[in-house]
Amino acid sequence: MRRLIKAFGHLLAPTSKRFYAELENPQQAQFRVQQRLVNQLKRCEYGKKHKIREVADWTKLPIVDYEEVEPWIARSKHESNILTTKPILFYEPTSGSSGPIKQIPYTRSLRRSFNRLFCIWAYDLIQHGPDLSNGKLYFSITPSFTKAETTAGTTTTDDSDYLDVWIRWLLKPFLVLAPPTQTPEDFQDALAQTLLLAEKLEIVSIWSPSFLTAQLDYIQTHQHRLHALLNKRLSQARAELLLQPSINWAALWPNLKLLSCWDSVTAADGADSLRTYFPNALVQGKGLLATEAPITVPLLAAKGFVPLLEDVYFEFEDSEGHCYELHQLKAGHTYAVIISQMGGLYRYRLGDFVRVTHYYRQTPCLEFCGRGNQVSDLTGEKLHVQFVSDVLSQLNISEARFQSLVPVRQPSDHYVLLLDRCNGDLDAIAHQLEDSLCQSYHYQLARQLGQLSPVKVIASPTIAKQLSDKKATFGQRWGDVKHTKLSTQCYDELNFLSKPIEIPS
Repeated sequence: MRRLIKAFGHLLAPTSKRFYAELENPQQAQFRVQQRLVNQLKRCEYGKKHKIREVADWTKLPIVDYEEVEPWIARSKHESNILTTKPILFYEPTSGSSGPIKQIPYTRSLRRSFNRLFCIWAYDLIQHGPDLSNGKLYFSITPSFTKAETTAGTTTTDDSDYLDVWIRWLLKPFLVLAPPTQTPEDFQDALAQTLLLAEKLEIVSIWSPSFLTAQLDYIQTHQHRLHALLNKRLSQARAELLLQPSINWAALWPNLKLLSCWDSVTAADGADSLRTYFPNALVQGKGLLATEAPITVPLLAAKGFVPLLEDVYFEFEDSEGHCYELHQLKAGHTYAVIISQMGGLYRYRLGDFVRVTHYYRQTPCLEFCGRGNQVSDLTGEKLHVQFVSDVLSQLNISEARFQSLVPVRQPSDHYVLLLDRCNGDLDAIAHQLEDSLCQSYHYQLARQLGQLSPVKVIASPTIAKQLSDKKATFGQRWGDVKHTKLSTQCYDELNFLSKPIEIPS
């Protein structure tokens, strides 16, 4: 099996070596991407609308959010050559900003960008990562229990769907696969059994670390039933480990050497938990990956996250609204990311912020440092303030002058709606709110997979004062504290709300 891994590395080498060469001159690499995009724009309706004929016309393109490009995406479902001259394979859903779902068009060129990212990442691991003996790999995003809208019968259900057929074929001997299921409950049970039977598992690739911790919680909770089901297929030692009051996860998967997942901002604590569970494994951050495009690839050789400069044209906006190209960025500075990619999105605000940590070769390394100030994202649910505001407007809470949905970490990740007054039944409101939030694609997935607990509702006439006092402890001046319908400030717990505060008359 080691020979197969080494041979796999040789196949990935040309793609990786070309990428490493491009890192020596990012300005030139980016110009080539921009030229390919302009050649595509010249032949599609979006480019003709903005009179794009050459690279010099680039700034005629407006910088857009999803809402501004959504009508063009809608047209592309029924007409050709709207955003791109390439056939659209499918529309991948992701949480929208002012509505429940965005539909991101995928072409072969865009999917090939994800494929290249995987090749570069895998080659770096083989060259510089832990010594793999069998390469057994569980490789998944989060499953979809609803069909993506397609034009060619294609949907994505895990990370491998972003890869070319030849890569998937080569990976087949290494993949640990759970059987397909129709419901979240069946999925968790099937995955628990699959992972328990994968004693030689070496690599786990997921999005949010809470995806795995929720799965471990499921195994612990259902340990006796799973033991009864799998006892004859497990070694005696593993069967005994499964029945421990507190399962030793590192002993259960003694060969696990790499965990790939988000590990920054709100995912940092979850990644640290995985480091505690698996002290002998490398927990590697995924870098910045969006439904819209792959942005950065983690490289052990670079000691950071390197932009995928061959496939995405990058622009960066500072706090004063000035735009910069990739090679113009300064170490230590933070920027908003604007992307143009091969699926038909041009000068598109991603909503993510990155900080330049250092330069590798001649290219800046970009560390994800958060979403825009209108998005809350504990486990990948990406709730937007406009969507939450629309949801709250549909609830029977019009008497509440103070309304704020806040993300909370303890006792498990969840959201709490804070109200200063409420005449209705709080439990009924919580159920209605939960149903409405589940219109958000990724919030629903996080709930289905146990990454988020149900939303709660708390009402108290002193709640705004208590929350302001708490925010003041974070360094804000009390008079400058602002409350929005969706808080992007994450709280470890809300125990500070437990004691009523007398408000002077």
